[in-house]
Parts: sequence; C-alpha cells; structure tokens
Amino acid sequence: MPLHIYVDADACPNVIKDILYRASERLSLPLTLVANQSLRVPRSPHIRSLVVPGGFDEADDEIVRRVNAGDLVITADIPLAAGALDKGAHALNPRGERYTLETIRERLRIRDMMEQLRDSGVRTGGPPTLSQADRQAFANQLDRFLQQALAT
Repeated sequence: MPLHIYVDADACPNVIKDILYRASERLSLPLTLVANQSLRVPRSPHIRSLVVPGGFDEADDEIVRRVNAGDLVITADIPLAAGALDKGAHALNPRGERYTLETIRERLRIRDMMEQLRDSGVRTGGPPTLSQADRQAFANQLDRFLQQALAT
C-alpha cells in the first residue's frame, strides 16, 4: 500500500497546504485533508478533502481511524500525533518538527501542564506566527521524510 499523507486541515496554514499539494502532485502521493468544513483543494486524482462533523476532535479521530503504519500525518495537535505514532505512522507539525515515540510523551506532559495553567486562569498565549524559517523547515523535513520513505 502506498504512503498516504493525512492533514489535520482545520488549523493547517494555507502555505503548508500548498507545499503538500505540490509534493503530492510531484510524487503522485495520495493526500487527504480532513476538516470540519468544506475546503477548496486543487483538482487532482491524488488530492481530496474529507469533511467530518463539527464535534470536538472529530477530524483527529477520523485521521486516527484511517491512518496506517508508514503513513504521514501533518498536525500541530499533540494527542493526534501520539495516536498516529501509536499506529506506526509518522507525524510532522507545520513548523517542521518531526514527532517521534521518544519525544511525544514529553510533549503530551507539557501540553497537559499548559492546559492546567490555562484552566487556572494563567494566560499562556498562543504559538507564534508561522515564519519563513518555519515554512522552510517544514518543506525540508517533508522532503527528507519522503525521500527516505519512498526509497524503501
């Protein structure tokens, strides 16, 4: 079964989607964007969007249901990345950070700690705006991953 790329598309920046569209077309890889709302995607036999109900974590749950070992999930959502890794898939965030089994548990602990701080009223702020360096890091990491995955 060929490598399939799944995108947690509700929060994925458009510039990252554009990089993924180009990679999908260039390598004829299936790319599925999963979201709670309709998305405009390029006309392509390789690219599709999937709309799921708008409930909490519906898109994440659908991606985990569909993903197979060896597939790639693009997400900034730590629990989704953990679910993908648990199924033997790979996960990459839009800033180019590759999640691994070695790092995901620590990331989950930090996420839970930040959530507790927010719940207690502490303002933690959101992530910084995606920079040009982040875009380049994502493109580079995606290229490295695809070269390795397709070489095997």
